[in-house]
Amino acid sequence: MNNILKAENLFYSVFLKNEEKVILKDISFELGKNSVLGISGESGSGKTTLSKILAGIIKPTSGKVNYFFSRDFNKVSPVQILFQNTGEIINPLREVKDILNESLVIANKNKIEITQLDTILDAVKLSKSLLDRKGYELSGGEQQRAALARILAVKPELLILDEPFSAQDYESQENFLNLFLDLKRNLDIAMICVAHNLPLLRKLSDEVMIMYNGEIVEKNNSSELFSNPQHSYTKFLLKAEKYDLKYEDIQASINSGEEI
Repeated sequence: MNNILKAENLFYSVFLKNEEKVILKDISFELGKNSVLGISGESGSGKTTLSKILAGIIKPTSGKVNYFFSRDFNKVSPVQILFQNTGEIINPLREVKDILNESLVIANKNKIEITQLDTILDAVKLSKSLLDRKGYELSGGEQQRAALARILAVKPELLILDEPFSAQDYESQENFLNLFLDLKRNLDIAMICVAHNLPLLRKLSDEVMIMYNGEIVEKNNSSELFSNPQHSYTKFLLKAEKYDLKYEDIQASINSGEEI
């Protein structure tokens, strides 16, 4: 498999009150081109920190990430991240068309291609009737689609999705899952999806990686990981998702050290 990135021995730590807090511990993995990697784990397991390192927002304390992109990029990063709070990405006082045109100008070296705008709007299922609206006039779902359109306008090769299904009802989650599946089929792009929702990750991802306490405890292809989990923490998460936890499972999670 041709890879788009290879992470090698990533560590990340911060100092709080002169005490080092290790957030990521020896993270190594590969991501194939045009594939989707799902990442899950409890809050505080290091998922978002890892996403920010992969997107170049922060630098690891040690280790490195090698990228293998197919072309040179002008003024924009080939790695784009769709944050959970899209309200902070879409300017509430600017019209949607101005936000998207700005990205198109950057990506196309000062040229705006109307047909490309139409293609992007179709890809994210955003109505043209919303182009003249300002950010604050959009619903939460519309803001997320507009933010995604803005990202796709610069033609990234790697898209990182940070909790894209959170705070949504079932219908909205299914709509966005189908949207991302369409992007997977129709665009030449790799994706990393960070999410707590394991059933949705199973449908979207080619591979799934489980993180706990800053470490990767299991990584496998999606069908194998969900049908035959190997690590006790992965088994714990799957039981929790199915509301199938017993008292001894919860006690084990409280009393355990590295293993759950």
